[in-house]
Amino acid sequence: MRHRKNKLNLNRFPSWRKATLRSLSRSLLIHQSVRTTKRKAKAVRPLVDKLIGLGKKNDLASRRRAFSILQDHKLVQSLFSEIAPRYRNRNGGYCRVLPMGFRRGDGSQLAILELTERAKEEKKPVKRKEAPPKPKEEVSKPAAEREKKPPKVIKPKRKFLDGLRKIFKKERDAL
Repeated sequence: MRHRKNKLNLNRFPSWRKATLRSLSRSLLIHQSVRTTKRKAKAVRPLVDKLIGLGKKNDLASRRRAFSILQDHKLVQSLFSEIAPRYRNRNGGYCRVLPMGFRRGDGSQLAILELTERAKEEKKPVKRKEAPPKPKEEVSKPAAEREKKPPKVIKPKRKFLDGLRKIFKKERDAL
């Protein structure tokens, strides 16, 4: 019997639900913050907490268990070397769900799922491109020569049946 086995099934088959949760957890660990529906955010939060808990253990078995969920060696490496050490002094609650409002199309509740202790991103100063120097006018030439420009040659545009018109024109001229 299924007594007290309540789980957010997200209206999906088990394999589809598992893939959705894995994908969301991967995105969260990569980007540190994800915008999704409130239901999905609440469903993926225990999985992310479990992954960070595995990262805090930092042994071979926990690396293998994390890889079985994430399926990405670089992501597992960053989980164990960068993300999990940030939560060394914390015993849980590694991510939070912040409500955002409702989606316009179907009215579902949106939320931001983010890690509580995010990586500090260094802001690089924005370099503005300098404008190229203006060309200096030649002083040696008289003003009349500087102002004269060669006339632009305008080529006639070819029409759709231009070639056929020539053929019919020849036949008409021959008659």
